[in-house]
Amino acid sequence: MSDGRPRREFLRRLGQAGLVLGAAGAAGALGLFSPGRWRAARVAKAPPDRRVPDLAGKPRLAVARGEAAAAAVRAAVDAVGGIERFVHPGETVLVKPNMAWDRTPEQGANTDPDVVAEVVRLCFEARAARVVVADVPVHDAVRVAERSGIARAARSAGAEVQIPPGAGFVLASIGGVVLDDWEVFAPALAADRLINVPVVKVHGLTRLTCGLKNGYGLLGGTRARLHQQISASIVDLSVAFRPTLTVVDATRVMLRGGPTGGRLDDVKRVGAIAAGTDPVALDAWGATLLGLDPREVPHVALAETRGLGSIHAGTRPLGEIHAGA
Repeated sequence: MSDGRPRREFLRRLGQAGLVLGAAGAAGALGLFSPGRWRAARVAKAPPDRRVPDLAGKPRLAVARGEAAAAAVRAAVDAVGGIERFVHPGETVLVKPNMAWDRTPEQGANTDPDVVAEVVRLCFEARAARVVVADVPVHDAVRVAERSGIARAARSAGAEVQIPPGAGFVLASIGGVVLDDWEVFAPALAADRLINVPVVKVHGLTRLTCGLKNGYGLLGGTRARLHQQISASIVDLSVAFRPTLTVVDATRVMLRGGPTGGRLDDVKRVGAIAAGTDPVALDAWGATLLGLDPREVPHVALAETRGLGSIHAGTRPLGEIHAGA
C-alpha cells in the first residue's frame, strides 16, 4: 500500500471489517483503490429494471421523523407499502448507501450506519436470501468502511459488505445521452432488487447530493471525465439504474463543505427519513432541507424533464409520520 504498511496488515483490516475481496483480492492488497485504475470485463450488460408497480392508496413518498433512526426507517417504509412490496422471498438485494468518505457518522458525509442496518434487517424480514451492502469509495475503501461504521452495522444485521476490488467491475450498457457503456461495480447488475440509501448533503459541484447523485457510487472508470457534463451523466445513470426503493437518510444533513465535509458545525441534526419510489420527489424533498429550490438544482430539474419523477410531489406539504423509539 502507498503508506508502506505491510500486506498482512491490510488483509487483517479487511478481515476485521468483514469485507469481501474474492478473486481480485491480490489487486486490492496492492492498493488499487483509485476508480480510474479498476478494469471491467469488456462485455456490456444492460441493467435490469427492478422497479415495482405503483400501489393504489399508497404514496410515492413518505416522511417519518423521530430520534431513533431505525424506527423512522421502518415507519417511512411501512407508509409506502411495507418492505414486502419491494423485497420477495429468496431474492438478492443490493443496498447502496453513500459510503464514500473517511468520516465518522457524526460528520454526516456518509449514510448513517443505523439507517443502513435497519434497511438490511427489513430485507431479511421479507425473507431475502442475501443482502449485499456495496459502494465504490472515493477515499481508502477499507478505512471508509470501518470509520463510517457502515461495515460493522451492516454485518451485524446479516449483510455482506462489498468494496472494490472485491466483486470486480463489469461493463454496463447504459445507453444515455452522455453515458453509453461504462464500468460499474458488479453487484449493481447482479442483484434482484436495488435499494438506494443516500444521505442529504450540499455538494460543491452539483449543489445537492441525494438519491440521484448517489448512483455515481456504482461507477468505476475515470469518473472525473464526466464532470463537464455532470447533470446529464447523473440522469443517464438514474435512467439506467432505477432503484426498487429509495430510503433517504436525513438524520443529519450537511449544510456546508460537501460532499466531503469534516466539520461538525456544518452538519445539522434533522431526525428525518424519507422513503419512496419517485427519485425526483425524494431529491426535491432533500433539496428543501438545504434551503435549495430543487428547480435550480440542474440534475433534479433535468431528471424531471426526462420523466423520472415529479419535483412538485417532493415540495408540496406532506403529512409526516412521528416515529417512536
